[in-house]
Amino acid sequence: MTVRAFHEADAAASAACGGRPARRVLVAATSRLSAGAVTSWPAVAAAALVAGLGYGLPAVTAVSQVRGRLAPVLAGVGAADHVALTFDGGPDPRSTPHFLAVLEELETRATFFLLGDAASRVPGLVADLVAAGHELAIHGWDHRPLLLRGPLATYDQLARTHELLTAATGRPPRFVRPPHGMLSAAALAAARRLDLTPVLWTARGRDEEAGATPLSVLAAVGPDLRGGATIRLHDSDRAGAPGCWRSTLGALPELACQCADAALRLGPLAEHGLPGHPPPDPPRVPLASGWR
Repeated sequence: MTVRAFHEADAAASAACGGRPARRVLVAATSRLSAGAVTSWPAVAAAALVAGLGYGLPAVTAVSQVRGRLAPVLAGVGAADHVALTFDGGPDPRSTPHFLAVLEELETRATFFLLGDAASRVPGLVADLVAAGHELAIHGWDHRPLLLRGPLATYDQLARTHELLTAATGRPPRFVRPPHGMLSAAALAAARRLDLTPVLWTARGRDEEAGATPLSVLAAVGPDLRGGATIRLHDSDRAGAPGCWRSTLGALPELACQCADAALRLGPLAEHGLPGHPPPDPPRVPLASGWR
């Protein structure tokens, strides 16, 4: 199943409401209730159920077993000789520079899923990411789950970050990963409108958790470390235990070594061989005021 299938599933929910968007059916039902035209709560409950299923159905892909089996592209399954290294939650001036330094030592590039609000506060750090050859992608404007936002707010979250990263790199970002990996029908619609491909992950280091260590991060990633994998880590502790990023940082050299031993290339999503995404040309770093 592809991302298109989730749009079709959402359309099916609308079809169950007589062809109207399920969310509008819910609003109409509650309006009639307040006007006295609806005398039974079950009508509202049924509309709410259909609207909720239609709007939130894509969120089931947050479950790794579901997306791995039904939506491999969404999971980030790529070329058999490549592993995609990705980071969520930055940029963070306390931690991201340390990742830049270690990745430079390892001669490895990665994809950083950035929060727009955080990026807007540290334009110099964003420029450093671009100058080092890393790929920038969208995580959202802030870290509130998109599933809790309506269509307009969801689009605003992604569009503002899209505009910011386009200005920072000289070209539009290609990938989006929502906070917590939780998609909604509105998030998929916004991604399609902005020509973004949602990509989650096949392996995660659980590095945001309290008590994480470099060894625990490696142990969490290990069972799913294979060709075609997309690894999700964090370069910030904004959504995790204080200082948890240090465990991620400590795990990177051994992670790179394990990939090399297995003859696997380690790099960004741009080089992962995802359908419809050939490697891009090198980014142009704008000289506009504010981005250096």
